[in-house]
Amino acid sequence: MIKPLVSFLALAFLAACSEAPAPKAAEPKPIMQGKQLRFPAGNAQLALLKTTAATTAETISIDLPARLVWNEERTQRIYAPLAGRVDTIRADLGQAVSPGSALLTLFSPEFGVAQADAAKALADVQLNEKALRRQRELFDAGIVARKDLEQVEADALRAKAEADRALAKTRLYGGSHTVNQQLALTSGIRGLVVERNVNPGQEVRPDQSGPGIPALFVLSDPSQLWVQIDAREADIAALRPGASFDLSIPTLPGQKFTGKVAAASDFLDPTTRTIKVRGVVANPQRLLKSEMLGTARIQRKLGTGVMVPASGVFLRGTTHWVFLQSAPGTFEPKEVTVGHEGAKETLVTQGLSAGDVVVSENGLLLAREFRIAEEASKVYPSVAVAK
Repeated sequence: MIKPLVSFLALAFLAACSEAPAPKAAEPKPIMQGKQLRFPAGNAQLALLKTTAATTAETISIDLPARLVWNEERTQRIYAPLAGRVDTIRADLGQAVSPGSALLTLFSPEFGVAQADAAKALADVQLNEKALRRQRELFDAGIVARKDLEQVEADALRAKAEADRALAKTRLYGGSHTVNQQLALTSGIRGLVVERNVNPGQEVRPDQSGPGIPALFVLSDPSQLWVQIDAREADIAALRPGASFDLSIPTLPGQKFTGKVAAASDFLDPTTRTIKVRGVVANPQRLLKSEMLGTARIQRKLGTGVMVPASGVFLRGTTHWVFLQSAPGTFEPKEVTVGHEGAKETLVTQGLSAGDVVVSENGLLLAREFRIAEEASKVYPSVAVAK
């Protein structure tokens, strides 16, 4: 009795396993209707196609690369005017300086020669003054001729001119006619020591100066910095002198700085096709540092056109396209003319009007469906619906 029952249950189990589940009905595929692709109502892919309406464009925010540098109108670079050896360094990084503050002292034989020339010129002046006094006394007594007096007067004037020249040279470097060969380099501006490239005992020469050669000291006022902006040709109209811009620095998140354009170059860089623009930004708290990289944001006024998300514009060859939603679930490709491509938004000057709805997400998925539907319409013409 048990064996027939077991056999019956085994047969029932095998019969149940052999029954396959009923196949699900295939989801209707989108079909081509002329140049349009129409999705059936309730198609799951419609939920993936996010759309956005084009909006009228008045202004657009444009981000441009920027670099902070010292304000050269408030910066002084100190080089050695004469050859010598560094004796004493009197200033260091971060130290405040004012006009006349000592930075370092050099032992300079060349400066000693200049001091000696000044001392000899002063001695010649004194000698010629004594000779002139004696010559005048002799002339008054009728002993010498006038031409002799005039010759001595000329010698005295030449000696005075040479003394003035020699003293002017030593005073230019902060010295006098006292010969000590000590040349002091001093600050000519008020600010801070922002760079030091010299050590005690170092030999320096005047030919160690100029572009590409570090200065012995760099002095600057960091409360105001320059901003070097690389602008495109189309953006230069928004960067006239006096125009404002917002500066953001990646290492200072959440903080915005406002600057003004001071000057712009009159030529395009042939390599980058950009125009160099110089701005000025206040830095009272000294949060900004020279050589920081950032982004300058400007507001550029636009002419006719509409704004759409940048993710909704595609480049096919040399032309730009969007997928326009002409009706719910119906899409068609539309060629457009782009006036500006931003990181988030794109200006379309021709091909769209305000209020037109375009696909802004998963456009590649829609392009794939277009391709599949076009191929299917070629193989099975009855699938396509005539326009």
